[in-house]
Amino acid sequence: MNDLNYHHLLYFWMTVREGTIQKASERLHIGQPAISTQLRQLERAVGHKLFRRSGRTLELTETGRVAWRYADEIFSLGEELTDVLRGHSSGQAVRFAVGVVDAMPKLMARRLLEPALQLAPDLRLVCTEDSLPRLLEQLSAHQIDLVLSDSPVTAAMNVRAFNHPLGDSAVGLFGVRKLARRVRDGFPQSLNQIPLLLPLRTTALRQAVDAWFRQNDLHPLIRGEFSDKALMKAFGLTGEGLFPGTMAIADETCRQYDVELVAELPHVREQFFAISVERRIKHPAVFAIANSARKDLFV
Repeated sequence: MNDLNYHHLLYFWMTVREGTIQKASERLHIGQPAISTQLRQLERAVGHKLFRRSGRTLELTETGRVAWRYADEIFSLGEELTDVLRGHSSGQAVRFAVGVVDAMPKLMARRLLEPALQLAPDLRLVCTEDSLPRLLEQLSAHQIDLVLSDSPVTAAMNVRAFNHPLGDSAVGLFGVRKLARRVRDGFPQSLNQIPLLLPLRTTALRQAVDAWFRQNDLHPLIRGEFSDKALMKAFGLTGEGLFPGTMAIADETCRQYDVELVAELPHVREQFFAISVERRIKHPAVFAIANSARKDLFV
């Protein structure tokens, strides 16, 4: 079989859908002889007759019915793609795929994504959690629409992607009531030899916290290090140690994990970014996330 000419296939699809060459001609604004010629060329390309005459009408052959099923799927998807790109509803759920860096607080990720879910009732959110480099690979391959991260993409990562800063928040230490009250008086010197649960050393938050410890000559007891902040907090609610958390969601953290805020860490801040392949945000869900974060969450 020769390479398929999609113009010929389009004329075939329109002829079958409209019922006659004349109606297809009117719809496509092309003369009937031209369409007839294109249909014969398509038949030569596939090596089979697609139509047979039945009186004054054309009927599909068995091969024609097979070709019609494929053509209808191809061009129906094309119409759906056009509708979606123009911002119209296609009648199906709109998929919005987001990669969340594994170091991101889960409560923060949920808060950031809420405005996207409120855009349309048929939006279907697909979340993937992984390291930033792996998520950037998926972003570059257009497998996901957005990456939420607590650190920016850099030139060294060799990925064509753009940072959209969402905002930054102060950081506090949280813990169960007994441990929090023990540390609150005399803070921050009271942190010496107090058990702490911290993110891994490779994370931006851990590096900022460690720098603050050095500046204040503090020597807490590092009880555990975690790549997953939700797991870190799960250990924190058992009283294993204090853990750092984002002040922008302090109330939710205390409520969900049944802990208390010990104190805010002066000059320690956590940043959050939306990373996309767009230099200027065009995707409506990404725009809703960025706009809400800047106006409502990080104020």
